[in-house]
Amino acid sequence: MNQYIAQLARMGATEKRTIIGLMSGTSLDGLDIALCEIAGSGMETEVVLKKFTTVPFEEDFKTAIRSIFSKKMVDFEQLCLLNPWVGEKHASIILATLKGWGIDPSKIDLIASHGQTVYHAPKILHGNPVFGNGTLQIGDGDHIAVKTGIITISDFRQKHIAAGGEGAPLAVYGDYFIFSKKGEDRIMLNIGGIANYTFLPGSLDASKIFSTDTGPGNTLMDQFVQKHFDLPYDKDAAIAKQGKVNEALLTVLLEDDFFAKPFPKTTGPELFNLAYVEKCIVAAGQIGISLYDIMATLNRLTAVTIVAAIQKGQEMIGHKQLSIYSSGGGMHNPMIMQHIQSCLPDSSFFTTDALHIHPDAKEAVLFAVLANEHVAGGALEIGGGKAGIPAVTMGKISFPK
Repeated sequence: MNQYIAQLARMGATEKRTIIGLMSGTSLDGLDIALCEIAGSGMETEVVLKKFTTVPFEEDFKTAIRSIFSKKMVDFEQLCLLNPWVGEKHASIILATLKGWGIDPSKIDLIASHGQTVYHAPKILHGNPVFGNGTLQIGDGDHIAVKTGIITISDFRQKHIAAGGEGAPLAVYGDYFIFSKKGEDRIMLNIGGIANYTFLPGSLDASKIFSTDTGPGNTLMDQFVQKHFDLPYDKDAAIAKQGKVNEALLTVLLEDDFFAKPFPKTTGPELFNLAYVEKCIVAAGQIGISLYDIMATLNRLTAVTIVAAIQKGQEMIGHKQLSIYSSGGGMHNPMIMQHIQSCLPDSSFFTTDALHIHPDAKEAVLFAVLANEHVAGGALEIGGGKAGIPAVTMGKISFPK
């Protein structure tokens, strides 16, 4: 028997596993590294977040990714070269981080790598009748495994698509396993580049779960401030606070078909980008609008589309009293959160800190949970293929040798 297959078998039978979860989002701010100790599987999963950090990406890394990111037409050689290069970069970051933590790589059972999304193409966006859903993440798992010497599970989204999903959101699986609570209906709201949420029923009935993207999270604001203010993001909404919401522009921004589509649905910067904003400015007759007013309006767009999606979810489940647990970069934006809370007065608001998971670490932790399920889990009871939640084990395994 291959030594690594035997190692995986032993690993799955042990009480606990030490897994590094990795996440790099569309903001390209850095690599999230979550060192997790995970026991059990499925609804018996128990996670202890031992360490967490975000290692900022260097400018040459960001520039290289942006040369192909969310573009229909790219230099194919560049894409081909970036796939292993990103994997090697991530591996180097992992090894340096472990050294800084004083942890030998041999103490790590698995790496769970999301990879770097460079294009997301659900059928509801590409509209081509010949093809189904598609998505592409680079940062090859073989390169991570070989360079770190650690078995790596990666490329999670392809199985989701193969089984009938759109490749996102994947947070629903980990959300259900580690955040469900009997007697409390919960919304797990993540405001990353794109905002999404999972509804977790207090009945623990897996057939009642649903998950969906809501629209832009930080992506439009980040792109706008990077272009016009030479900043990575609008910290504490400092720029947006100086402007006023332009209702004419907001109305046009909200007219995109995506917002009217039924749940579940996914999207990305392929739709929500600066070209979209500029087109809407022209359509709204707002040429010459101040940069600050545009930022205030984009901020409000994120908030109102999250609210609308949650309210639709409330209608689906028949009541308004929900506990909403936020995570992701957008939860640090006071304008977004204040508007959401003011529009949902019957709900209670928390961050995932209240559930013992650092809100900035949540997505990296959830990929560690998916990797744990891959080696230690049994038959999934979640989703059953309904509502875009196929009951499948996700990820491809890469051995160090």
